[in-house]
Amino acid sequence: MTTDSEDNITTTADDPPSDVDALKALLEDERQKSQAFMASWQRAAADYQNYKRRVEEERSETARFASAALIINLLPMIDDLERALMNVDTHLAGLTWVDGIRLIHRKFQAVLEMTGVQEIEADGETFDPALHEAVSQGPGEENKIIAVVQKGYKLGDRVIRPAMVVVGDGSGNTNRDD
Repeated sequence: MTTDSEDNITTTADDPPSDVDALKALLEDERQKSQAFMASWQRAAADYQNYKRRVEEERSETARFASAALIINLLPMIDDLERALMNVDTHLAGLTWVDGIRLIHRKFQAVLEMTGVQEIEADGETFDPALHEAVSQGPGEENKIIAVVQKGYKLGDRVIRPAMVVVGDGSGNTNRDD
């Protein structure tokens, strides 16, 4: 509370000033405060949206990681089934239990495809260290894959197991037409 000695007018801080210039100054001050509050609110809203997006990305990444871990653990079993089916004796090839194992293998492959797993193409391709793991070299065209020791797989764009390959060393059997 203030007292003006000449006019003996008493005003409080809550009382609005009486002249126009003071009112304009007060209005401008309140506008600046409201703009500052609006800017703070907009930043908070943007931060919240970014937080929601980040949480959703982390959730989907966690789900992909869990799928990748499960798939990585299933791949050795699929490899074993493939090796077993490749080495079936001709006398056993027509038996129903062998056909049943082939169907199980196909179901495994279908599940992998449904989850987005793709086999890495390797045989005859140029060696790519991001996709392939060289286990040895042999006679053949330099930097070309001449044999696949173990298939590799990708989940989306991410390699979950590189293909183990034999790479040509540039000597021997190059098959050139001179």
